[in-house]
Amino acid sequence: MDSTRFILVNTSHPGNVGAAARAMKVMGFSRLVLVRPRFADVLSQEETVAMASGAADILARARIVETLEEALDGVTFACATAMTPRDFGPPTREPRSLFAELSGSAQSVGFVFGSERYGMSNEDVYRCHAVLSIPTHPDYGSLNLAQAVQLLAYDWRQALGGFAVEARTADANLADGRAVQSLLTHLEQGLTDIGFLDPAAPKKLMPRLNQLFNRAELTQEEVHILRGLARQMSKVGKG
Repeated sequence: MDSTRFILVNTSHPGNVGAAARAMKVMGFSRLVLVRPRFADVLSQEETVAMASGAADILARARIVETLEEALDGVTFACATAMTPRDFGPPTREPRSLFAELSGSAQSVGFVFGSERYGMSNEDVYRCHAVLSIPTHPDYGSLNLAQAVQLLAYDWRQALGGFAVEARTADANLADGRAVQSLLTHLEQGLTDIGFLDPAAPKKLMPRLNQLFNRAELTQEEVHILRGLARQMSKVGKG
């Protein structure tokens, strides 16, 4: 079961709530909690639903609570997200190194995000076990709320093992060597007919095309297309 919780505190913009839900869903997370959002009906607002773009189920299951304490109920390791370091409070960590440690534990993890305008209050940061600092350019580290959710959701999913990427399988209709050589012969004639290739001084054009076609791993259909082009070149050259 998905035990990871994404907690948005004092969110102002409905679009950010929807975009955050979408960011969560594409990484396989589903538990969203809002703490005192600006609008009580934010989960059903048109902009929220539009920005969720297919993640309406995340919005439907989301909870709205009055305090961060309620939102953290059941969370055993809370991660604050704060750009400004605190002199007092939990240690500041880079996400990937911390996630590598957390992924092998039995912790129920919660990510806490502050408001778009003010970030997280000191009191809320102190309730967390660590502060996450996303590495950004030193001259400009401002991230949109939903962007921050997406980055952390991705890194946390990777730490948990990630999702498999479907590899491209070999095309069963790849052209064989004989078909490629026939294409080269046909193409050589077409290029000669339009005056692009001088048979008396061909240089290395055809061997280079041979290498190009080998790298491209042409299919039989692609060979037919290219031979059609060669045929048309010959017609134009002789016409």
